[in-house]
Amino acid sequence: MALVRWNPWTTLPTLQDRINRLFEDAVPATEGREDVGLFEWRPMVDTYEKDDAIMIKAELPGVNKDDISIDVNNGVLSIKGERKHEEDVNEDNYYRKERFYGKFQRAFTLPDNADPDKIEAGFKDGVLEVKVPKTEQSKGKKVEIK
Repeated sequence: MALVRWNPWTTLPTLQDRINRLFEDAVPATEGREDVGLFEWRPMVDTYEKDDAIMIKAELPGVNKDDISIDVNNGVLSIKGERKHEEDVNEDNYYRKERFYGKFQRAFTLPDNADPDKIEAGFKDGVLEVKVPKTEQSKGKKVEIK
């Protein structure tokens, strides 16, 4: 087994990325954002692609289904809503307050192969799932060799 000399400079970029991510999560960027002050939190979202659709899953614990709206306008899908305070607690009685309340909005630019007329959404156990089907032309076609 050969010994390899450790080079601390190889791990520096990943360490720097982690530190940057830590600060980005703790202090949201405000430069160039028009929605600062309007929306108090941004729910975590997963987006991924299947063969026939683009999927968007948003974590919205404590949000009522009636307080969520999904709009599509000019190729942009917007998820808006509000998580309301559950109970009125005196600020002096808080030891730590980490949960966010208030309005939120997330927007996603849909690709050209998305079919906005057939979008479906479901809400279960605090998770919003939006399915954006692809057009028939974009699914591709398997050609059989004769």
